[in-house]
Amino acid sequence: MICDIGDLHIYYETYGEGNPVLAIHGFGIDHHVMTGCMEPIFTNRAGWKRTYFDLPGMGRTRAPRWLNDADQMLDVIIEFCENVIPDDQFLVAGESYGGYLARGLVRSIPERLKGVLLICPVVIADRNRRDLPPRRVFVKDKSFLASIAPSAQKQLFERVLVVQDQSRWDRFTQDIVPGMNAKDESFLKRFENRGYSFSYEVDLLLHPFDRPALILVGRQDASVGYHDSLKIATNYSRGTVAILDRAGHGLEVEQETVFNCLVNEWLDRVEDV
Repeated sequence: MICDIGDLHIYYETYGEGNPVLAIHGFGIDHHVMTGCMEPIFTNRAGWKRTYFDLPGMGRTRAPRWLNDADQMLDVIIEFCENVIPDDQFLVAGESYGGYLARGLVRSIPERLKGVLLICPVVIADRNRRDLPPRRVFVKDKSFLASIAPSAQKQLFERVLVVQDQSRWDRFTQDIVPGMNAKDESFLKRFENRGYSFSYEVDLLLHPFDRPALILVGRQDASVGYHDSLKIATNYSRGTVAILDRAGHGLEVEQETVFNCLVNEWLDRVEDV
């Protein structure tokens, strides 16, 4: 489906009926990363309407020329919500840069949110200021990896995942590769240079967010780290923070069983409100 916002045409997909859930993917990929990790959870959970969309310049959503920075990107997301989820409160789930944008919603429209899920969130936009752990790989199936031809996709897989085997590669090709192939490279470079970060401190809230929240981070995530997420934990007075061992920036596939368990528990807490 397409949501038209002026000259911006946002591609999105919805599944199920009931309480709305908005999923925001990371930078340079598309909605597949969120359908890949979230839809298996809802297979056995009725009563939720999930909306997955492609951010401008990613997936099937083309970027307009006027879009230059995170402030504008957040405005687009809020207007998208007003069109697609016009009246109801909703849950927001954000992965990586999507977790950064999701916190923009927490700051801007907290009254509309029933709960927040942050998966390996970008906390510090400036990559040079992030507190990152040492790079470490726990599982590396060398014979399998040798069978894959060199590519940008394989390079990213080996750089961000700490469990590198065929099952994770299969998920990577399902969840990450489609977005890598569809991204607008020139837009993303321009966006990174001009306005990857908000013009304000996104985690400076007037009041802590007091609805169910879950922050999931990988102890070995050398892309965004985990220390910085601990610094924002006090913003979520009903938040669970989980630091998962043997998990990097692909936490949802590297520790899939624990991920599914914790997200289900978060949904339980939302339903109990």
